Amino acid sequence: MSLFSFNIEATSAGTMARAGCLTTMHNTVKTPVFMPVGTKGAVKGVTVPILKKAGSEILLANTYHLHLRPGSELFRKVGGLHKFMNWDGGILTDSGGFQIFSLPESRIITEEGAVFRSYIDGKSIFLSPEISIGTQMAIGSDIMMVLDQCVPSTSDYETTRNAMELTHRWALRSLEAKKGSPQAMFGIVQGGCFEELRRESADFLTNLPFDGYSIGGLAVGETKDEREHYTAFVTKFIPQDKPRYLMGVGTPIDILEAVNSGVDMFDCIIPTQLAAQSFAYTSEGQLRLERSVYREDLNVLDDKCSCETCSNYSRAYIHHLFKSGEHLGVELVSIHNIHFYHKLMAEIRKNIVDGTFADYYREKRKVLILRDEKNPMKHPVKKRRKNPPQKIGNYEVFSATGDFYSIRHIESGEVMHSVNDPDDEAFSLYAGQLRFDVLDYKEKNSLVVWDVGLGGGHNAMSLIRHLQEMNISGNNLHVHIVSFENEMDSFRLAVSNPSRFPHVRHSAPVSLLKSNVWETENISWTLLSGDFLIKMYDAPSPDFVFHDPFSRDVNSRLWTVECFRNILKCADGCVELFTYSNSTSVRASLLMAGFYVAEGFPTGPKKDTTIALSPPVMKTKRHKLRKFLDKDWLSRWERSSAKLPPLFDQNEIDSVEEIIRNHPQFKMEL
Repeated sequence: MSLFSFNIEATSAGTMARAGCLTTMHNTVKTPVFMPVGTKGAVKGVTVPILKKAGSEILLANTYHLHLRPGSELFRKVGGLHKFMNWDGGILTDSGGFQIFSLPESRIITEEGAVFRSYIDGKSIFLSPEISIGTQMAIGSDIMMVLDQCVPSTSDYETTRNAMELTHRWALRSLEAKKGSPQAMFGIVQGGCFEELRRESADFLTNLPFDGYSIGGLAVGETKDEREHYTAFVTKFIPQDKPRYLMGVGTPIDILEAVNSGVDMFDCIIPTQLAAQSFAYTSEGQLRLERSVYREDLNVLDDKCSCETCSNYSRAYIHHLFKSGEHLGVELVSIHNIHFYHKLMAEIRKNIVDGTFADYYREKRKVLILRDEKNPMKHPVKKRRKNPPQKIGNYEVFSATGDFYSIRHIESGEVMHSVNDPDDEAFSLYAGQLRFDVLDYKEKNSLVVWDVGLGGGHNAMSLIRHLQEMNISGNNLHVHIVSFENEMDSFRLAVSNPSRFPHVRHSAPVSLLKSNVWETENISWTLLSGDFLIKMYDAPSPDFVFHDPFSRDVNSRLWTVECFRNILKCADGCVELFTYSNSTSVRASLLMAGFYVAEGFPTGPKKDTTIALSPPVMKTKRHKLRKFLDKDWLSRWERSSAKLPPLFDQNEIDSVEEIIRNHPQFKMEL
């Protein structure tokens, strides 16, 4: 039996709002409540003492991430997450269902559970209702969530019904796996944007002994009106004496509307996510501190706020921190936004208890939609810029989890840097693997890097920032980056959205768009627009190649033996090629072209990527950095059903096998 209870202390006449009290294993939580998101056991940029001071009573942590790292065994050893992170308040753990939903290209869902690739090391991971609950029991959370199957809210009826029914079967298994734990457990109402399914899901789950119920499957593609409608619709079917939790929502105005519809609990990454983009919620509306209007504004962030940020720092200073790239700016705004959310919840609760919520709701919703409405510098009010485009040509801004943004090619559905943060992935796979520190053909005082597939510009910009951090001006080295791109709309889309793509907050991308070149004393960046297979002959000979075009399914010509052979010819000496692909057929192409092939850094669901070295590099010390494909790989290749390079047919299999088996790489002592 769980050590959990929920009592309603007040309701609001004329609305569905209510104020209550949750009793957990660790504390008492007043509702309505906002739970800051500490996905991996930490709220970004905010320490535990500051969370407590801001008014945090319960946090959300994520089973998926904590299952991968540090793992259940460590939590059992240390006595749970509370002790591990030194937090004595409540903790609710999400089951991992949403994170599995956000990895559509790297997971398989069956009746038993979900199989997916770890974003940490690429290993295959199995998550079932029993494993999810077992992990949450090891974490020691006060409230556990059942494992559910989440689908986009735009899914058709049949897909939505199948996911709902699987969620129901997993809910029964989750209850069974709980095994008398004193932890509370919530069921998750699914059913997408279908009233019939939502009612059916609520009816099924509320007949089971759950301690509370969450409304899932929202904030995943539906409109704001649809979200508000289905929130209000579902709450009518959840028992009055049980807490109602709207998962993953939302902005302050979203929360106010949901409280008005009878919701008690909320979580969202928005307070810290928008803080990273300099957005602060204040009593005057939402402010964006990067705006030049705040450059000399010595007023505090919000004179009606008592948080640590507002007590000590001016808008001008925070503006300076963001313009200077100092992470302290993000931390200060994160602290303030968390405090703002808790203050909002306290105001909402007080007005419910005092019987004034209906009037408060009508007035507050006018304030919560304001955006930089009051100009603190009393400058002439400028016309507000139009919202940046979310789609240009065949490309659109895309976010699977809300943690970061990528660009998706609409026609093919391929997403550039889809699993990990694009900037982190670009550095790991490309700039970070160059290893200038062990460049042993140092007689060269200039290097050329080909960036094949400019895309959104992440790879080139990761190298530029890396070079600037290295301060190569002191090394008497010049690096020339040559980017190739056939369609510039993806790059234009990224440059048009600097709030979502931090890597373009630099003079280089705008200059490249305007004049096809950007340069400093030690770095130059040139754009060659058009077909890479033609334009490569107009470029200087490369020392390194970032090979990042669309996959062979979409752009097979850039993965052929002929393409890689021509790169070798253009290189005319030492060259190393880095690519995200680890496909058997692509590696076969590289081997047949004359490269030596090694494993590169893992990313997302891939356990490794690929590095290819020209024969001259094998005579330098750099080849010792690489882990080459060995005879075990050759054996797997021989058994593979996808061994042929792109655009080869089965009639050529004998010649392919002969060339690869006799490749000098497989005769080396590795």
